[in-house]
Amino acid sequence: MRILVSNDDGIFSPGLAALAQVASKFGDVIVVAPDVEQSAMSHAITIQRPLQFRPAKVGTLEGFRVNGTPADCVAMGLYLCDKPDLVLSGINLGSNLGHDVWHSGTVAAAKQAAFLGIPGVAFSLCLNGDDPDWEATKPYVEQVLDHLLAREKPILVNVNLPIHPTGELCWTYQSVRAYNGQVVPGEDPQGRPHYWFSAVPVSAPDKGSDRWAVEQGLISLTPITLDVTDRAWLKRVQPPC
Repeated sequence: MRILVSNDDGIFSPGLAALAQVASKFGDVIVVAPDVEQSAMSHAITIQRPLQFRPAKVGTLEGFRVNGTPADCVAMGLYLCDKPDLVLSGINLGSNLGHDVWHSGTVAAAKQAAFLGIPGVAFSLCLNGDDPDWEATKPYVEQVLDHLLAREKPILVNVNLPIHPTGELCWTYQSVRAYNGQVVPGEDPQGRPHYWFSAVPVSAPDKGSDRWAVEQGLISLTPITLDVTDRAWLKRVQPPC
């Protein structure tokens, strides 16, 4: 099996190295990742300038760094390397739960693979302010890959690991909650105004959702579809044209 590993935290992220090391137990691994952090880039692609593709070791594994987005990295990896059987993205430094999948670069890398007909799995680790224990995390990543590769799997899966997993895997749906969005004003040391975006959830996660599972210490696996059509609404208004 050939496995392409990417991320949005950049080529030097310890989460990328951890994922690549676990993936190497399942096949031949090549790493293609952004040369700088690209968090919250969603599925942006670079069209106004050329991209560079340069060698970069990730531990003992062959790797390449790209001056582009996570989606760019997967597209470049698929074009310039032997076509992989699987694309893995992460391990992200922070969760990608609920509405996070809309702006996550980690999930976008897996989505880019799915767009091109290759299964993609995004891995994210919830953080509590401390440095992650990657050695403790690796067995759970291996457990997820064992689970997915042993059976028919969806083409796109979003995996979220709690800080202290119970070891139980849970298939979940995406949490959709109401949020109180705010713009928080401030100023820099020169007195110039600047702004922070803030979103605070105003409802608890439903049982069976990705956010609920992680709060229970469960490893959340959410199958994602590339089709975002509101089929319930479409059915009500059919024929649409």
